[in-house]
Amino acid sequence: MSTAYERNLALIRLVEAEGIARVDPPMLLEANQYFELAGEEFGRSLMMSLGNDGVEYCLRPEFTIPIVAQYVKQGLAGAPAAYSYMGPVFRQNGTGPTEYVQAGVELLGQPDSDRALDEVLTFARRTLGVYGVAAPRIRLGGVALFEALLANADMPEAWRPRLRHRFGHPDAMARLLDRVTADEGTTVSMEPGGAEALVDYIAEQMLAAGFNPETGRRPEEVAARYAEKLALAAARVPAETVAMLRLYLSIEGPAITAFDEIEALGAHYRMDLAAPLAALRRHQAMLARLAPEAEIRFDASFSPRLDYYTGVVFEMLSPLGAVLASGGQYDRLLQLLGAGRPVAASGCAVWVNRLEQEFGG
Repeated sequence: MSTAYERNLALIRLVEAEGIARVDPPMLLEANQYFELAGEEFGRSLMMSLGNDGVEYCLRPEFTIPIVAQYVKQGLAGAPAAYSYMGPVFRQNGTGPTEYVQAGVELLGQPDSDRALDEVLTFARRTLGVYGVAAPRIRLGGVALFEALLANADMPEAWRPRLRHRFGHPDAMARLLDRVTADEGTTVSMEPGGAEALVDYIAEQMLAAGFNPETGRRPEEVAARYAEKLALAAARVPAETVAMLRLYLSIEGPAITAFDEIEALGAHYRMDLAAPLAALRRHQAMLARLAPEAEIRFDASFSPRLDYYTGVVFEMLSPLGAVLASGGQYDRLLQLLGAGRPVAASGCAVWVNRLEQEFGG
């Protein structure tokens, strides 16, 4: 049995492998980017502080966003880069503030995105191997597969982004599908020329209530949100489409069996899902070679609760169900952080504390 010191040295060797630059982003980061990119749900876990400059800061809750932000800021978007890290992150949970140790890799701008993801999976597998975890439970998800399903599905365009935004939130998705079924295409409309008048009306009401329309949510944003609600209420999603979505999202099981089910579903509904399915099959086969004793399952409803993930996503779990490593492809994040064009990106984070607690001996 290895000692904690020996395990730490083995992790350092993985993090500082040839061809990878180990980085250490600042401990104190502006919180706004996390609210914008990771959402309010993640934001509730931040450990916050207000600076004398009026800016809200947080203790580093993860590594990916600051690493990618720096890569874009340096004008490297599109250039191949490989970064790694190991250090503390800070979150709040049900018991209060907690400090964790994470290790991980971020592969950006790589010419072969599939190979890059394989390297990320290999890093995660080797990190678990430091602790003797030979047979993790592996859960795969397909963000690109769900997006292909939405693109092929028969529905009004207004519903596609709303459904995409709920992906990875099973309870919220179920409520939205119930709403789609219940609305039955309610007819709602805005009077001709009403959009401009609505903006003026909202601005007047905000001023009357003591809010400055030039700060916070602007009248145009409120009006646009209202118009979106009208469009959704007036749009009818066919019952067959709702049934297809429910059926797809219920698929969960051994990966090969699940992929066959999805292929049959695509054929039945005449949808082209070949490319994202092929990518999933490829990475499942690679994982089977990496960890022949592991249980590899596919969950059609699974995605990290972050909208910037784009392709194959994964978790490696302990027998008790704790997430030991997680990540995947997140090409969308770089454009959200200012890159002028799509840039391939893959990465993962490994929860070192959990590995030490369950397998450190």
